[in-house]
Amino acid sequence: MTLRLRLLGILRSEQLVRFADRISLRTRPGRPPGETAVLIAPPGRGNIGDQALVEAFVEALSSPVIVVVRAAEDIDVPPHLAERMSILPLPALIYGTAIGRGRDARKLAVALRGAGSISIVGADIMDGAYVPRASVNRASLGERLAVLGWPVRVIGFSWNSAPLPSALAALVRADAAGVRLLVRDPLSAARARADGLSVRDTADVVFLATSKDDSIIHELTQGEPYALVNASGLVGADDGLLAQYDGIIGALRERGLRVIVLPHVSRPGADDLPLCTAISERAQTAEGPAVTLVPRLLTPPQVRGLAGSATVVVTGRMHLAVMSLMSGTPAITVSTQGKVEGLMDLFDAPQFCVEPGPQLGADVIERLAAVLADPAATRAHLIERLPAVEMLAQENVEGLQVLREEAIRT
Repeated sequence: MTLRLRLLGILRSEQLVRFADRISLRTRPGRPPGETAVLIAPPGRGNIGDQALVEAFVEALSSPVIVVVRAAEDIDVPPHLAERMSILPLPALIYGTAIGRGRDARKLAVALRGAGSISIVGADIMDGAYVPRASVNRASLGERLAVLGWPVRVIGFSWNSAPLPSALAALVRADAAGVRLLVRDPLSAARARADGLSVRDTADVVFLATSKDDSIIHELTQGEPYALVNASGLVGADDGLLAQYDGIIGALRERGLRVIVLPHVSRPGADDLPLCTAISERAQTAEGPAVTLVPRLLTPPQVRGLAGSATVVVTGRMHLAVMSLMSGTPAITVSTQGKVEGLMDLFDAPQFCVEPGPQLGADVIERLAAVLADPAATRAHLIERLPAVEMLAQENVEGLQVLREEAIRT
């Protein structure tokens, strides 16, 4: 290992980052506290789910929201939120060295002068499964701010069955310091409690989203009944997997459904678009209703509009499932990171969760047959469960300056 890499490892060490927090973050809440909410965003940039999480949080509040990001391009500010939502780029706060952390923490302290709360989007990035250092740094930031007296919460996150030990230890410290831990499904809550964390049950904050855009539906579907199909770039692509999706699309077309192939994430290392393109191209030679590829990422409101009017959704991305279920559309979802099972438990619909592997195609086709045998009954079951899920999602913003409940539901 070169000297440069050894030095970089030292500067990124948890101990040095925590030291940087202690010397850089000394601001305590004002009296009375400000009305602005500060939100530490997920990575974003090419991930519709991350964008949807941020937008849903801002839509649920009546107060201004400062969204802390790594770079200004990571999260878009949609026109309907421009008056209340601002972006604060702090490139090293979560992903940098201790030197950068200290610099950005001081900038954060300035933003906190008018703030009344700090929320950290937990999603699936707290247990160390993706970027361990970032998981630890988020929890350590929450711990330091809570020690200073700030009201801090980690909103709507999953917890897998084998968290990284350092990520668990960091969250245990944050918990002890008073950070409110809001877990988004009952299975994650059970795992977290077994690991010694004091968590509250919620649902994913995207269930609070209010915006919806139906403008592209006719363009893509020509008024025909349709299904959405997404394949996650996380699972890779080979001929065996593509053949499984051939069968899934064939089963949907046999039912008279047009198929819209929809990427949900497009960024290096986790790009749905190449796999979705290959799936769509293979379907063009077969007979039946049209198969149409959406060759770009849509906005969260557009996804909710498209998913809400679909007959059924097949997806490898959890937030596409969330944005389908919130309209009562059944979403057969490939499980990754142990986070899908808990979502489906909220809807008493475990059959919508399928495992990746050689049986994926057959399992999805089996579930499609059950759903399409009586789609109205399936939708009615999901809609019956939806109010309870929405109430759980509301726990993410409990105690903040939220919009009136009746406004949230319109």
